[in-house]
Parts: sequence; C-alpha cells; structure tokens
Amino acid sequence: MYIKLGFVFIILFSLFGCGQPAASGELQSVGLLVPESIDDQVWGTKGYKGLLKIQSELGVDVYYKEGMNEEGKIRAAIEEYQEKGVNLIFGHGSEYAAFFNTLGEEFPEIHFVLFNGKAVGENVTSLNFESHAMGFFGGMVAGEMTSSNKVAVLAAFEWQPEVDGFFEGAYFQNKDVHVDIEYVQDWNDVDTAMILLDKILESGNDIVYVAGDGYNVSVIEKLKAEGLFAIGFVSDQSDLGTGTVLTSTVQHVDRLYENVAKSFNEGTLDSGEIYFDFQDDVISLGKFSPLVEETFRETLQKHIEEYVDSGLLPNQK
Repeated sequence: MYIKLGFVFIILFSLFGCGQPAASGELQSVGLLVPESIDDQVWGTKGYKGLLKIQSELGVDVYYKEGMNEEGKIRAAIEEYQEKGVNLIFGHGSEYAAFFNTLGEEFPEIHFVLFNGKAVGENVTSLNFESHAMGFFGGMVAGEMTSSNKVAVLAAFEWQPEVDGFFEGAYFQNKDVHVDIEYVQDWNDVDTAMILLDKILESGNDIVYVAGDGYNVSVIEKLKAEGLFAIGFVSDQSDLGTGTVLTSTVQHVDRLYENVAKSFNEGTLDSGEIYFDFQDDVISLGKFSPLVEETFRETLQKHIEEYVDSGLLPNQK
C-alpha cells in the first residue's frame, strides 16, 4: 500500500526508552510491521503516528520494522519482538492475514492485528473500515463541483467498497454525471497510476478520487499542475493544495490503533473481524477547499449526521 523504495532498509527502532512506566494492564510492549515505508505521507505514516499515540497514551515501549513483505522477514521480526516482550503486534495491511493466521498458533502469547482481511484464531484480529459511506460522501462533493460532468476514480483494486460508494454519491448529487473508473491493481505502482491518469484526463474528467495509497501524492501533484481537482484518500491531503484537493475521505488509523491498544490493555479486544465507520469516530471527511460553497458543506454535514444516526445513506431513504 505504500511508495516503493529503490532500496528498503529494514529498521528496528525503539521509540521509547527503557525503564518507562508500562500500561497498568495486559499490554506490555507494541510492535508494528509495515510492508514498505512509514514515510509515504499516507498509509504507512498513519500507522507510525498510531504507534506514537500508543507510546504517548499508554507509556509502553514501541517498535517498528519497515520492508516487512516476506514470510521469512516477518517471522524473524516476530521472534525478535517476542524477545523484547512485545505482546501486541500490528501488521499494517491486509497482506498480513495469511502470515498472522498461520503464525498466530506458534506465538499464542502475542495478539496479532491486521487490516481488511480474514482473522483466524483467538489471538488474531482484523480491523475493517466500512468505507462505502466515505466514498459516497466524497462522490457527492465531486458531483457537486464538476464542471465537465465527468469525474473519475483511480483505485487500486476492484474490491474497494469506496469505489461503488463514490459512484453512487456522485450520481445522487448530479444525475448528469459520468464516472470513469480505473484500477492500478497495486497500492504502490506509481508508473501505472500515472499512465491511467493520462487516460482519465484525456477523457475530459476534471475531478479524480485518488483511492490508493502509494501513488496518490504523485497523482494529486499532477492534477494540481493541470489545474484540475482531487478527492484525497486516507489522510487529509489538503496540505497538497487547497485549490486542488476539494476534500479527503479520511481513515483515522492512528486513532484506531490507540483505541485497539487500550482495549487490549483492558482485556476487551475481540478476535475475528471488527468493523468501523463514521459512527466510531475513525472515518470522516477532511478539510474542504474554499472552492466548495458553505451552503453545500452544510447540506453534506446534515447527510453525514443523519447517516451516523440511522445508518442509512441519502439514496437509501
């Protein structure tokens, strides 16, 4: 899910010195495994910030390793973490499902947490963002703001729920809108993403929902250079240009990590798949561009509040 590095250094780094007070519960120390880098400004960075929140709020030693994308590396990292007293490990992505579901049986004293995957075993938990609604509300913004009535999604994979959500939201807001959808088939393939972006722009699309992690900064930078617009993804990407990024669909991974660590510390973290949405305060829209009129923002906020209360999107009423 992250920007590929020409040469990835595998890092083990303690972020909290020895002798600090530990959480007064089940949590001892926390480890994070990232497939690529914590410096991608999107998904990997979010995980790292979550680790820092755990360190700050619970006062435990925390560690991270980058480039954890092969079984041998992952096993070695788990063994090293075990020696350091780590009993909660976050695998920052869906790719860790296959590894954790197998290795969890070998390390029963460690609880394993991953994203958007199947979790098997009493010590494995999968965190899943219910991202259909965030895509819907991002689509509403695109449907409202398009001048060409042509908007697009540049997603990583077909299974992403936010893609269908975006299509539905754009059409709900603007019955004349046309939505193009392209798939990179990878979270990190910047080259393919840029080729597909050229195709999208040649079709006259003026807003792109950049629903991928490793490539979305590069895509947004090109949209900015072309005087076009973007809906950001995962992070609030307004800092890339308030005249370009109309809003972002934000997944507060850092906040979720902190909540999960607290639940584990209290002995209340469930195994299996757990789902999160706007109602759990871990999904939101980001800052709006000044180009988005206040009256529309107020209408959109009412729709979001009604969704939080009822669980029904505007097109489901």
